[in-house]
Amino acid sequence: MQRIAKFQKVSEERFVADWTETFAGVSVQEARAVYGQIRLPRRATAGSAGYDFFAPARIVLNPGETIKIPTGIRAWMEPGWVLKCYPRSGLGFKYRLQLDNTVGIIDSDYFYSDNEGHMFIKVTNDGRGGKALAVEAGDGFAQGIFVEYGITLDDEADEVRNGGFGSTTK
Repeated sequence: MQRIAKFQKVSEERFVADWTETFAGVSVQEARAVYGQIRLPRRATAGSAGYDFFAPARIVLNPGETIKIPTGIRAWMEPGWVLKCYPRSGLGFKYRLQLDNTVGIIDSDYFYSDNEGHMFIKVTNDGRGGKALAVEAGDGFAQGIFVEYGITLDDEADEVRNGGFGSTTK
């Protein structure tokens, strides 16, 4: 196994700004309390490919509802690697929990963005059975898998990223 990445928390300042912007009406003190409880992603077993992402606060989603979750996490990784994010398998199976962008792609250079590479995960309970999904603070709700990738022989990309969604196609 190659060791190619390291998870870190974003700064408290970054997290509080993103949390209070995402959830209107939440105080700075409440956001700081959530920040203090953030757990870094980890594998559950030696044979696990996925690193579990833990809910920073309680999440309740009724069928058809969507939530954007600031995770408080960033990932440094070696060049040539990408972090692919998915819902936890059991939640997808039981509730049809889905990432709104199907698969989250975290590029290695996202770590250096102005937002500190803060990862957000947006999920929807797409269940048809009428079941609400409740994930307690600290429970796993998503998973990330590091994957090595290649580039074409004639690749000439030389731009520098500074941002998240849509920043590389401007």
